[in-house]
Amino acid sequence: MRKIIDAHIHLDHYPPHNIEHVVNGDPTVDALIGVSYDLASCIQNLAFSQEFKKFKSAFGWHPEQTLISDNDFSHLIDWMKVNKKDMIAIGEVGLPYYLRKKTGIPIEGYIERLETFIHLAAKWKRPIILHAVYDDAPIVCNLLEKYSIKNAHFHWFKGDLQTISRLIDNEYFISITPDIVYEKEIQELVRLYPIEKMMVETDGPWPFEGPFQGKITHPNMIHSSINMIAAIKHLPIDDVYNQLYLNTKTFYHL
Repeated sequence: MRKIIDAHIHLDHYPPHNIEHVVNGDPTVDALIGVSYDLASCIQNLAFSQEFKKFKSAFGWHPEQTLISDNDFSHLIDWMKVNKKDMIAIGEVGLPYYLRKKTGIPIEGYIERLETFIHLAAKWKRPIILHAVYDDAPIVCNLLEKYSIKNAHFHWFKGDLQTISRLIDNEYFISITPDIVYEKEIQELVRLYPIEKMMVETDGPWPFEGPFQGKITHPNMIHSSINMIAAIKHLPIDDVYNQLYLNTKTFYHL
């Protein structure tokens, strides 16, 4: 059986009646990396990891929202310290590219929060899962380099050729969503990026278009992604399955 790992999913954002099906509805899904949105999300994901053996929790604060207050941020960090033994990675963290484009909010406070997470990733020796696209990605690279972070995973990455080359040079990982089936930008990224530094994800429950229009996002959509990756890379499909699976297991110490 061709096993897959969903390297980035927001399980706590699914309707409760869908949770069991998302986790256990397809026997090819070997593991899921569940990222957190805020403290409440961290707490829920910890509970999921205790309920489902294949679900692994990452704890963090998603940047595409109003900047977290000093008090709430302190509570979050304190909680993460207490529960870090149950944390497979820090994430999802990063910078609010889309929110800034929409509202024009200043980025400085978000950079400060992100630097704290990156410092903790270095201190606790945990991988870090990043929301950093387009103009924000070089800023994040600067911080990662400052703390000599190597175990960085840029989920659903998008960026220019210069930034792509920088990620490759630093041996950072990226993960590919089902939009590879219909998005030329993602197809070109896959053409350029080494498969040895690639994973696959859904970012569920984020909805997708094309053949996935109107469907609940499920980890089994990853099979379509892998077929497209194999076609773009001109590689045997079984080799691609094995490489992506091994990449994710190795990166997250599964």
